[in-house]
Order: sequence, then C-alpha cells, then structure tokens
Amino acid sequence: MTVVEIVFGVILLIFSVAITVIVLLQEGHQQQLGAITGGADTFLSKNKARSVDSFLARWTKVIAIGFFLLVIGVNAYMYFK
Repeated sequence: MTVVEIVFGVILLIFSVAITVIVLLQEGHQQQLGAITGGADTFLSKNKARSVDSFLARWTKVIAIGFFLLVIGVNAYMYFK
C-alpha cells in the first residue's frame, strides 16, 4: 500500500463514521405520528431553519456528497494507477 492509498482509506473511514454519527443524532420523523399536534405554534416549528435537526440534516447532505465524490475519486485513482 502506498501512502496515498492509506490517506484515502483514513479519510473514507472518517467520512463514514461522521455520517453514521450524524444520522444517529437526528430525530426520527415518526416520533410524533400518534400525537395530536393541532395548530400549536411552538418555537421549533416557527424556527425550523435554525433548529438542531435542520443543522444535522444539512450536514448529512454535505458529508454524503463528500463521501460520494471521495469514493469516485479513489476508484478513479485506483483505475488509472
């Protein structure tokens, strides 16, 4: 194994652990299925864009795209090597 392969492997490992942790930290959308919410306006419903769930959802997308591009890059590197 070359140094480049080891670096790519470590970066892929970091990305995979990060995406796993972020997905596990998110709340499930099925938690309030049985609750009658009615028309209650809560702080989180008004400020959804600023909530922790929104932050985690945004970072999930960013890390998933980065992971996808990194895997393609690693495969291209291995193919043309």
